[in-house]
Amino acid sequence: MSSPAQPLAASLVQSVDWLAIAPPTITAVVALVVLVADLFVAEHRKALLGWTSVAGLAAATLMLLPLLDGDRSTFCLTGDTAVCSYTADRFTLVIQFLVLGGALLAALLSVTALKDARKALPEGEYWFLLLSSAAGAALLPASRDLATLIVALEVVSLPAFALVGLKYGDRRSSEAALKFFLSSVTATAVSLMGISFLYASTGTLYLTRMADRIQSVDGQLHTLAQTGVVLTLVGFAFKTAAVPFHFWVPDTYVGAPLPIAAYLSVIGKAVGFSGLILVTVVALPSYADVWGPALAALAALTMTVGNVGALRQQATRAYSAVRLLAWSSVGQAGYLLVPIAAAAYSGDAEKSIGSTVAYALMYGAVNLGAFAVAALVGRTKTLNRVADYRGLYASSPLSALLLAFFLLCLAGLPPGVIGLFAKVTVFSAAVDAGLGWLAVIMAVNVVIALFYYLQWTALLFRAPEGEPEKHRVPAPLTAAIALTGVLGIALSGAPQLVLRFTDTGLF
Repeated sequence: MSSPAQPLAASLVQSVDWLAIAPPTITAVVALVVLVADLFVAEHRKALLGWTSVAGLAAATLMLLPLLDGDRSTFCLTGDTAVCSYTADRFTLVIQFLVLGGALLAALLSVTALKDARKALPEGEYWFLLLSSAAGAALLPASRDLATLIVALEVVSLPAFALVGLKYGDRRSSEAALKFFLSSVTATAVSLMGISFLYASTGTLYLTRMADRIQSVDGQLHTLAQTGVVLTLVGFAFKTAAVPFHFWVPDTYVGAPLPIAAYLSVIGKAVGFSGLILVTVVALPSYADVWGPALAALAALTMTVGNVGALRQQATRAYSAVRLLAWSSVGQAGYLLVPIAAAAYSGDAEKSIGSTVAYALMYGAVNLGAFAVAALVGRTKTLNRVADYRGLYASSPLSALLLAFFLLCLAGLPPGVIGLFAKVTVFSAAVDAGLGWLAVIMAVNVVIALFYYLQWTALLFRAPEGEPEKHRVPAPLTAAIALTGVLGIALSGAPQLVLRFTDTGLF
């Protein structure tokens, strides 16, 4: 009786490439170490947990370097080693660098935020949740089957709900977490239904196999497959904060601790867009006639609503600086959607996807920098209004100059050359794909965005009202601002470093 079982058992045994899975694995292990250590570390030494987390994220990011020599895959089918659940290719490594580097910067912001919170945020739980979410974010771009993709997406999202609502006794934080939770759970339910329809149509969850099988779906299942494509897109549209699924963003960013708002604005978006790319361009290229027009319409709607929402923010309103950055991130999501939509019409889908990746790298660096300066100002101006930034140059010249630089990058104006190059890359992707109307809408939105970015920038250099207030910058916050500043300036000096990633190696 045992002999027939042996071939079956052998077929289930898979070798694991530990080097390939090192980045998310290290992050997850450090999360568990921090959670256990929290039980034994004395209250006055809790800061050690933060620095352990920072070191863990730095180690996970460094583990990307040995993977640059070529594509690696693991958790493959024993009968077909070309079909795998985890692949560390160029696309994966670039997104992992973005999410782990972004999580590292958010961790540096968090070290100061937790110290300033004076026990209002539980440190052990905070670091465990942040690292757990970062581990899921590092896993997602490597996922090459829909089951792993959804699990990774939820590992990112579930700790994020708790992080948003982690402030003790803060009503805004609780409301933000509830709104974020309800919208995200709805998105997950819709995605799972769409994926179940796709699985029913093709009989596989592996992305490459689905791409082959969905082309020859039985006529009776064609409508089911189309419905599956649409529902899956709707689910990911929630995650990327595409309009009309963006309503959770402003309140969530205001209610969350500022480092978590920064984390969601960059890592949350990177995860959503990488998942969207894998589902559309890798798994469903033959249904480009369904997802192409849908994403093009979403891109136009998202950038317009996001920029108009940012334009309407009143400088004297409480938390208007964070709200402006939140609406701005919705507008930027619209630009990020453009090349993915263009991939449906373009003869070179890889180049189009590369434009999204290049734009995401630029956006990640400068948006985290803007949040870092907002965290600095928020230490003395707890309402964090745009009006509070008036005369920042008089009290903190370097911070004001860097914030001005970050805002000009987001606007796409010199000296923020990398922002200009990234926008031109996205614009050319739309034009090359024949989406002239979308390129025109994007150009109009860039002009709208110029107004509120320049208005905020000009405010930094006006004469302050009353005595300028000196901003003492703690070392972790200094490191975060300096790192983003150096990265933004270096990329503006050599934008080809980012544009090299237009060759993603995804195909």
